[in-house]
Amino acid sequence: MIALYTDRLKIRTLIKEDWESFNRLHQNPDVIQYICEPMTELAIKQKFNSRLAPWEFDLGEWLTLVIEDIHTGAFIGFTGFHCDDALLRRAEVGYIIAPEMSGQGYATESLNAVIDWGIHQFGVHKYIGICSTNNLASAKVMTACGFINEGCLRQNYKIGPDWHDEFTFGLLTQDTR
Repeated sequence: MIALYTDRLKIRTLIKEDWESFNRLHQNPDVIQYICEPMTELAIKQKFNSRLAPWEFDLGEWLTLVIEDIHTGAFIGFTGFHCDDALLRRAEVGYIIAPEMSGQGYATESLNAVIDWGIHQFGVHKYIGICSTNNLASAKVMTACGFINEGCLRQNYKIGPDWHDEFTFGLLTQDTR
């Protein structure tokens, strides 16, 4: 079981009891608008169940961690990463914050904790982050965590009938605090 702590947050392993929060965020059109098309509850349940499976860095599956308020236990969102390339020790980060909790620095705080943990635990050499050029809040989080905007991938992702440009951010271990 993974448990990371910051001054305000507990970041822990996803468990079965987190289904309601996972489903709620994945069914919220405002939350997923830059991530994917709306999914059926069955598809969300399959995604959730796949994230419950035992996780190993080198297998390339997403590690999904729950973000909670350390004092109240209130649900804030999810964060994590997956190994993009085991040989190069490269990982892609991701996070999703409940709308009522956004704008309070939780994504930045939790992502910094996950980045530090990944470096120490798995020797991650580089983190990458990808977000829609329209998702300014996500770009701001990555910049606040020290990521550098390495470019724009034009029409790189499709949600429904619409193509989206994406920013690609990078953070080298040597760039971290």
